[in-house]
Amino acid sequence: MSSLRFKAIDNLATSDGTPVPGTAKITAIFGENVFTLKTAREFLSDEAYKSLLASIRGGKKIDRTVANQIASGMRQWAEAKGVTHFTHWFQPLTGTTAEKHDSFFTIKSDGTPIEEFDGAALIQQEPDASSFPSGGLRATFEARGYTAWDPSSPAFIMEVGAGKTFCLPTIFVSYTGESLDYKAPLLKALASLDKAAVEVCHYFDKNVSKVTATLGWEQEYFVVDEGLFNARPDLVMSGRTVFGHAPAKGQQLEDLYFGSIPERVYAFMRDYEQEAYKLGIPLRTRHNEVAPAQYECAPIFEEVSVAVDHNMLLMDVMDRVARRHKLRVLLMEKPFAGINGSGKHNNWSMATDTGVNLLAPGKTPKTNLMFLTFFVNTIKAVYEYSDVLRASIASAGNDFRLGANEAPPAIISVFIGEYLSKVLADVKERVGDKFDEQDEAILKLDLHRSIPELLLDNTDRNRTSPFAFTGNKFEFRAVGSSANCANAMIAVNTILAETLKKFKKDVDALIEKGEKKEIALMHVIREYVVSSEKVLFEGDGYSDEWHHEAERRGLPNVRTTPLALDAMVTEKAKHLYESNGVYSHIELEARHEIELEKYIKRVQIEARIMGEMATSHVLPPAIKYQNTLIANIRGLKDLGLPQAAYSNQQQILEKISLHIGKVSEMVSKMIDARKVANNITATRTKAIAYNSQVKEPFFDQIRYHVDKLELLVDDKEWVLPKYRELLFLR
Repeated sequence: MSSLRFKAIDNLATSDGTPVPGTAKITAIFGENVFTLKTAREFLSDEAYKSLLASIRGGKKIDRTVANQIASGMRQWAEAKGVTHFTHWFQPLTGTTAEKHDSFFTIKSDGTPIEEFDGAALIQQEPDASSFPSGGLRATFEARGYTAWDPSSPAFIMEVGAGKTFCLPTIFVSYTGESLDYKAPLLKALASLDKAAVEVCHYFDKNVSKVTATLGWEQEYFVVDEGLFNARPDLVMSGRTVFGHAPAKGQQLEDLYFGSIPERVYAFMRDYEQEAYKLGIPLRTRHNEVAPAQYECAPIFEEVSVAVDHNMLLMDVMDRVARRHKLRVLLMEKPFAGINGSGKHNNWSMATDTGVNLLAPGKTPKTNLMFLTFFVNTIKAVYEYSDVLRASIASAGNDFRLGANEAPPAIISVFIGEYLSKVLADVKERVGDKFDEQDEAILKLDLHRSIPELLLDNTDRNRTSPFAFTGNKFEFRAVGSSANCANAMIAVNTILAETLKKFKKDVDALIEKGEKKEIALMHVIREYVVSSEKVLFEGDGYSDEWHHEAERRGLPNVRTTPLALDAMVTEKAKHLYESNGVYSHIELEARHEIELEKYIKRVQIEARIMGEMATSHVLPPAIKYQNTLIANIRGLKDLGLPQAAYSNQQQILEKISLHIGKVSEMVSKMIDARKVANNITATRTKAIAYNSQVKEPFFDQIRYHVDKLELLVDDKEWVLPKYRELLFLR
């Protein structure tokens, strides 16, 4: 391995770099590879354009006869740009994106070759559903699944080398209708929030007819030389180093954050930014992060579903462009021990179709009361469903990151800053059981004075908080860098939709009893402040004191993914998602199964590469060094030198011999434990496949393997209980 590293360094030293195309004015290239509404106006008939517009803005279905016109116009535009193939681009539960390319080329029944793209191909395709994670929803022999075009996210042209493909963002569902992707439930969650939020907005403004959730993600990542990357089998196979040694200089001096961007990385950044601009991704920010070779980029806010698509697109673009520059992008949450990991901060808010940001205070008592309503409901939602939020960010990679430098702990809490903490304290103290007219007048005056229109500079930032208010939005900082934002956004938007529905019910009940609307609103807001204040925390989330305090408050602190994922299938979670039409009971069970399986497989991959590296890369040089020491000691003895001359070598030899033996022993033990764990997983998979038949033989096999595993593993605190749960298949 050392020779590979030296060769990589030689290549790095002699590299001339990859030229970057001349930077054009961003507005000149922005969206040039996107089928925008402006482009649609040019290539579609009035009928087709109006149908597409109604679908995008109003969620109306496109008539299949009009779909033929839309497809024809899209093909004309794409062919004018040199495109020959199209694909339905979707986001399966692998965590990446998927695409199957078909050409516009076809042959008619009379043998005439033509270029064609019809409405049927635009609206729907049939990829193999059995080859993607389904959690038991699809058996191997049940292959049918469907992708369906999502007009709310614009189609685009992806350039890969000299090739170009017309990509249609789609949802992915099984033959029986269950969602097999991240996009379908995200759209359902957004629709649920829209409906619930509009109804609450009508307390303040009857003109509001739509509420749109917005998202601005911040993508952190590492960049390493391709040669050095290839010299590390663990980086290649698992995305992180399973062995290593901390450098003498890492991030101790705090001199890297916002420092000068290295020239080679700067060229890479400019290159991927231009690709992103062509795809309509509105990147705005780039900078050095805290750790060596760590960087960040961030876009302007967009609607959540489009922002999610753009983030997935960008990760793909970054990977491909990095290879052009003989670099590799590491999106794993903690690729290197001892230094900061990477997150994907989700800056989330809501906006009405009347132009109001619901998480920004206004100029009047009424708009301040509207802000307070959505602000407090969000806090209440996070408190009530913190376990659901924790499950939405759970992954093997994020387990390494949460609670480390620059990453919030696994305890879900909300930071709102000193100013708004005082506002909520005033609400809690001032709102009594009964108001008179004077109290109401004072309340309105207080609302007008207490919350300034702009809070951007009245709230400090808390980098240790997983869910922090930052002036006119909440920042969900606990999301991992490799994650699909959709998972966290599904949870956030669904829990708020559910909380807003309950809020409206509570307020309406008071109004029916004769309370004035504003007073009823304030009573329920106060009730929500009191019932959820335990989740508010302004201090250092890294501190031991906070962990003790959180335990005293009854806030969950679930550090490992397998336990965190259990929150997906509680009765509370099932009611939450089913009542909002986001997931069915079956879909939740399937996703729980998929996430557990992904966790197990990732840990297995890391364990296998660790065993392989220990055996192939660590032990051989250690044994070689051991033999060198033996020869050295023997030579010194033969020269008749006293033992003092080689006592240090003997001590090193004894220590390295012990280490060689221990490494060999632990690798063998790990392999044995992994084989047993594999048998448990495989047996459980069979049991799920036979969910309508007698399972007892499978239970017997699992019991046998769990008992065997107990003899092999030391960490019995959660490993064994988790495996014993497998006996009770849901």
